[in-house]
This record gives sequence, C-alpha cells and structure tokens, in this order.
Amino acid sequence: MTDQAPPAYSGPRRVLSGVQPSGALHLGNYLGALVKFVRLQHEVETFIFVADLHAITVWQDPKLLAGQVREITAAYLASGLDPKVATIFPQSAVPQHAELAWVFNCVARLGWLDRMTQFKEKSGKHKERSSVGLYTYPVLQAADILLYKATEVPVGDDQRQHLELTRDVAAKFNHDFEVPGFFPLPEALTQGPGARIMSLRDGAAKMSKSDPSDNSRLNLLDDADAIAQKIRKAKTDPEPLPATLDELKGRPEAENLVGVYAALDGRTSEAVLAEFAGQGFGAFKPKLADLAVAKLGPVGEEMRRLMADPGEIDRVLADGAERARAAAAPTLAEVRKIVGFWGA
Repeated sequence: MTDQAPPAYSGPRRVLSGVQPSGALHLGNYLGALVKFVRLQHEVETFIFVADLHAITVWQDPKLLAGQVREITAAYLASGLDPKVATIFPQSAVPQHAELAWVFNCVARLGWLDRMTQFKEKSGKHKERSSVGLYTYPVLQAADILLYKATEVPVGDDQRQHLELTRDVAAKFNHDFEVPGFFPLPEALTQGPGARIMSLRDGAAKMSKSDPSDNSRLNLLDDADAIAQKIRKAKTDPEPLPATLDELKGRPEAENLVGVYAALDGRTSEAVLAEFAGQGFGAFKPKLADLAVAKLGPVGEEMRRLMADPGEIDRVLADGAERARAAAAPTLAEVRKIVGFWGA
C-alpha cells in the first residue's frame, strides 16, 4: 500500500491582505498592492484590513495611531476599493485574530521563527531589545490569513517566507489535531508589473516609507508640483534609453523609471522602450511626471476629501469590522472545539 495524501481544503476561494498604518503610503504601495486589491475584489471574495496589531510591534504614538488607520482606509477607498464589495476593517476590531494567534503560537515551532529573515533585518544588532511581538509577527500573520480560510494572498518578495510559515502552521494544525483539510494551504498571488518599485534615489533599494529622504518616494498625498519635482530629481544615468530590456540590465535607476511608467500606464516595459528608445531622460522624465500626476493626483485629492470627514471613514470601518467578525467567528468556534477548550 502507498500512503495517501490528506484531503485538500475544499472551501470557497478567498483573498486576504492588509497594510500597516505606520507611515505615509507611496507609489510602491499603490502599484504593488492597492491597484491589485481593486482588481481582485471583483474576481473573488476579498478581505482587506488595516494591520494595526502588526504596527505596534514597534513603537507607535497612541495619539496618532487611529488617524493613521483612517489614512490607510482613505487610501483604500480613493484607489477604488468598494466597501460594499470588499470587506475593509481594522485588524484590532476583530478579537479573533489575537485569539487564533495564541493557538498558533502553540503550534508553530521556535526553529521556524528563528529562520525568519525579516526579524533579523528589523532587529539588527538589538535583538534583545526587540519586542516579543516583532519576533512572533509571522504567527499573527498566519492567524490573519487562516482565520478567514483565505486560499490566496497577494505577497511581495519580502513576505513569501511568512506565507510559507503560514502553510506550515496550517499543515501542522491539520495534522496534529487530525482535521485534514480544515485549514487551506494558501497560495501566493504573484503581483506582476509594479510589484517592486525601487527608490527614486537608489535603484538598488526598494521604495520605502521609512527612508529618511522624502525625495526617494512618491507619496499618495503629494500634490502635482511635488510629484513632478521628485521625478525631475530622480537619479538616472547619462545614457539614452535602449530599445530592449537586455540592454537596460545593469542600469537600475533607468530600469526602475521605465518600470514605473509601464505600471502606471498599464503597459509592458518593452512597449515603453519601443516608444522612447534613443531618447534621453530630459525627454522621458517630463512624460513620466505628467503620467504620474494624472494617475496619482486624483487618488491624493480623494484621500484628502475622505480624511476631512473621518465620520465617513469610521462608518466604513465599523461596517467592515462587523462583517469581518461574522466571517471569523465560525472558524474560531471550530478551532476552540478542535483544541478542546471548555465551553466549546
């Protein structure tokens, strides 16, 4: 006889993702996440949260945190997420996230967390001073995903390792408690063009809200003048744009700007090069600036309108939290029963 694989998960297809409220959103977040969320909401049941539990793994000013949650929500709405279609909610408003995370803390193995490279990068030489939350962050992330039995997760390169840990946690829970197929083993949704936008000051570094130089990124709340000025100042090289991607290799800043143009315009980098081959950045940058202003300007304007009416944002979050709790409750109830908790 041969060993048979355990039954696969057979529940509905669902997508889940979230963004931390720990700084201003920028072009990389917009192209790498928000526009993908907007598309996915019409294809599959979609849960999008503001990750305020994750945010406090490093210090956040309590006076600012709620406002930061509203700003991320405003970005979601301004980018085109429809709260009547996607479930948009603050993570901390759904207590089942934290309860399931504790169960998973008792399923995950210490060695798995020791291999997480993001903790090493964020803690640096001060591991002993880092919070326990920063260390166990991937376990809470597994709970976020599996609480809704999400089958697919949009991830960037820096989160793939965490998704693998989520799959490990799901598989171990299913095995240890003899409930094959209870949790899905979620798959990564590769994000395609625009998934990795690099700094405008360094083509080898990812665009980041934590970069001390504001000129390194295009913030969603930048006005038209700021967007155009940052693109004019973006680091380039003296060579004209080539005709092929192969010729573009080894020129990280040029490659990044071409990729930004392609992602904003919904085209391939090859198509952009076909249009601008042989032209210098003196011709290319003004066109890129015009395109960025046309695409990002309305998003920033709508964000400012929404943020001027926090009551409207709070209504969206309250409704989304209620729907998220309703979706999460059956999973947590089943987990409590499986684990053997009293009263389950």
